[in-house]
Amino acid sequence: MAIVGAGISGLGMAVKLERAGIPFTIFEKAEEVGGTWRENAYPGLTCDVPVAIYSYSFERNPGFPRFLATGPELKREAEDFCEKYGLRDRIRFGTEIAEARWLGDRWRIHEEGGAEHEFGAVVQATGFLHHPRMPDIPGIENFKGDAFHSARWDHDVPLEGRRVGVVGTGSTGVQIVTELAGRAAHVAMFQRTAQWIFPVGNWAMPRPLRALLTRSPRLAALWVELQLRLFGDWFLGAAAIRPGFQRRLFGWMVRKNLETVSDPELRRRLTPNYRPLCKRPVVSRHFYDAIQRPDAELVDTAIDHIAPEGIVTADGLLHELDVIAFATGFDPHAYMQPMKVTGEDGLTIEDAWAGGPGAYRTVAIHGFPNMFLLMGPHSPLINVPVHTSVELQADFVVRTLEELAARGGVGAAPTQAAMDEWMREIREGMTPTVWSGGCQSWYIGPDGVAVQWPFTRKRFVEMLEAPVDGDMEIRSAPPAPEREPDPVAPAS
Repeated sequence: MAIVGAGISGLGMAVKLERAGIPFTIFEKAEEVGGTWRENAYPGLTCDVPVAIYSYSFERNPGFPRFLATGPELKREAEDFCEKYGLRDRIRFGTEIAEARWLGDRWRIHEEGGAEHEFGAVVQATGFLHHPRMPDIPGIENFKGDAFHSARWDHDVPLEGRRVGVVGTGSTGVQIVTELAGRAAHVAMFQRTAQWIFPVGNWAMPRPLRALLTRSPRLAALWVELQLRLFGDWFLGAAAIRPGFQRRLFGWMVRKNLETVSDPELRRRLTPNYRPLCKRPVVSRHFYDAIQRPDAELVDTAIDHIAPEGIVTADGLLHELDVIAFATGFDPHAYMQPMKVTGEDGLTIEDAWAGGPGAYRTVAIHGFPNMFLLMGPHSPLINVPVHTSVELQADFVVRTLEELAARGGVGAAPTQAAMDEWMREIREGMTPTVWSGGCQSWYIGPDGVAVQWPFTRKRFVEMLEAPVDGDMEIRSAPPAPEREPDPVAPAS
């Protein structure tokens, strides 16, 4: 098996394959593991998921000193995970896959440099937030200061005592502004869309509790399950997927947080015009404090162009800057792109997803035997933590491969009927969620359907643990080409 990507998903998949006795090779385009936590290294980077549940069931991390982990801590954890499970020698670093093609009984993958390999199956563990999206603003090339995307942060650029512009108001922009306010001489946040800010503090974990959880794996597991049920099942997940008390409570909390902005005019400008949870919630306890500082500024007039001296807004005002950080996010629907992927009968992934991205049970695609996705379309992003999702998906992949081997097949893929029925369930399931009814968000795919999980965590577990007979079609090896008979020598 080939695994494409050595981030959180790829490393977890590797451990599952190792335990199942399935040989594998990991291809990683970068020179180190870590995925998101390698790509992003901007000031203030912190995971917005409680660190206790940001872990695999076989590798809990109860010793973290705070409720939320920083980016550097998670990067080190990924590196330590790789070493602990002996995965480094199984990774081909600096190797980007340009193309993957199904040959009828195996996959042929082509490296960017031209080398080719053949594998029985491929797991796309490429993530979904790894293609930085730069804004199309006239004059970017004319800026005489330092400018870069937040995922390509230039740490050689000094920030203290300088004027910094941050373009973007999502989680990244909020974290950068919160971190730089008070460090830089002046921080200007350029806002196109106001965000609801959910006030979660990153409090210190008491040392006795950390010691107790570290000594007792059983207690650590109960601690994780408690937080899964509280944050994922009862509160945030429930608020997202159906109307009710939890959704009202979340709305009340973010609105009360907004009331901590003392200036009525600034509070008005920071107030979103959409319902809470439509967009990914931004988690911050101190952003409103930061943006109210005298050395911070909210600019909500549209950007017209970038001049050599800074950013010019539509009202003609020049905002003089020394540094511009573009916290403008990623292309969330690229998945394994720009890799060229071709399945059966010349079917490309672009053709398969012409109407919008989708994957049977979030893992497999009709027409692409033995190709599996981790954190693909409609995987949970709010109501089930990443590690939990990946572990369940990886177990599904292993069971599918074991079933394939037991039946003597060479390929497994969902039938068209199973794929259609699955997408129908997803679309119908979206109706009561917060992402339906005109929500504008990067969650929404080109078909107008959110690439989110519209059901509960319990349903996600059941969906991946209980396969439906007949949904996965087993391919046999293609017949060998007929051989021309050897010529018969004439009788003497």
